[in-house]
Amino acid sequence: MSNVLELKKQQVDEIASKLENSKTTVLVDYRGLNVEEVTELRKQLREAGVDFKVYKNTMTRFATEKAGFEDLNELLVGPTAIAFCEEDAVAPAKVIGNFAKEHDALEIKGGVIEGQIATLDQIKELAELPSHEGLVSMLLSVLQAPVRDFAYVTKAVAEQKEEEGA
Repeated sequence: MSNVLELKKQQVDEIASKLENSKTTVLVDYRGLNVEEVTELRKQLREAGVDFKVYKNTMTRFATEKAGFEDLNELLVGPTAIAFCEEDAVAPAKVIGNFAKEHDALEIKGGVIEGQIATLDQIKELAELPSHEGLVSMLLSVLQAPVRDFAYVTKAVAEQKEEEGA
């Protein structure tokens, strides 16, 4: 009997640790997804470096209390899967958000973003952000624009001086 209790305690500790260490955690209700759809969602999340697990709600409730996220308990009703990501704050929301657009049965409940309880709307907003690569690309284009503009101005000034000198 104590073996079972020890396993439950380990699971609570594991969930609490993941809640504390993840940049973003997203809770979803996956009822209505078939096996192939759940498998595809898991594959997309795994490829994005996201850990996706289903735990008993009672274990998750103990873990949320241990980690200081008791406000999540109201979301722990019905089948709940949890996506954790320690590396990328956007990845879980983006993958799940995009998947939910194509699969109405997947319902985002809420989660935690950078240590703060997040609403469904906040998770959706995060999902709309560009990926890390997209942000880098945007930054580079912003940084390159002044250089291009400077080159155009320099060329125009040189051409104008040539015309005046000619």
